[in-house]
Amino acid sequence: MAAVERVKGNVMDLQAEQGMKLLQATVATGAEYDTAGAEAYRKEVEAKVAKLEMEATQLTGKDNKKERSAKGKEVADLKNEHKYVDACKVVKGLEPKFGHFITKEAELPKIDLPETVQEAAPEKAKKEHKKKEKAESAGLSPDELKELENLKQQIVEEKAILKEQGMSGGQINKNEKIVAMVNRLNELKEKQDPGSSKKEKDAKKDSKKKTPLSAEEQKEFAQLQGDIEVYKAKLRTEFGYSNKEMKADPDLKDMEARLAAFEKRS
Repeated sequence: MAAVERVKGNVMDLQAEQGMKLLQATVATGAEYDTAGAEAYRKEVEAKVAKLEMEATQLTGKDNKKERSAKGKEVADLKNEHKYVDACKVVKGLEPKFGHFITKEAELPKIDLPETVQEAAPEKAKKEHKKKEKAESAGLSPDELKELENLKQQIVEEKAILKEQGMSGGQINKNEKIVAMVNRLNELKEKQDPGSSKKEKDAKKDSKKKTPLSAEEQKEFAQLQGDIEVYKAKLRTEFGYSNKEMKADPDLKDMEARLAAFEKRS
């Protein structure tokens, strides 16, 4: 009996040892980065950002609103640039997300493994790769996230410009450029969070569900109420919308439809 236990113990020890070797075999090491180059690029971009921000502060008054917005967009583009993001990471000692400033790629260490374990390592790497691909295919890519944020800002800026040109809220909402940007925005929102861009009809269908609100939904409900009030105030003060024009605003209609769905279940 004791001999059997010793054999079992030896087998378990061997499995544990093989497991540790397998783990080491799948961990890449030895990556090297151009820290000096990253630091220099970071400073270069931040100098440009500081210059643009200084120029923006000098563009005061309503007449310079469009130019101020343009400066703000330039700043956002610089800060979201992949190379700048990587430069900041490398300076902090982190792995660059987009592959910039890498002078030497990480390598997998060569470790002698039993034949069965050697077969398992590539299989594990293959599964991890598939898992990563699946995760990357869900939601939005970094470029799409950037596009989403830029679109939100562009819609606000374009509406302000059209309002200054004398267009009414209803005319602005029907403007070809605004419609195209809103449609693209909704596409990205839908991809990021399927179902988020549902319009009033879909919201009414959802409102028929009598399931009580979860804690997370209650929090979202309260947040949405505040967002609607803020957005209404913005439409009145910044864009000069009338009550009739506000009712036709597609973003406000969408928010109020979602609010109605929550109210039906609260």
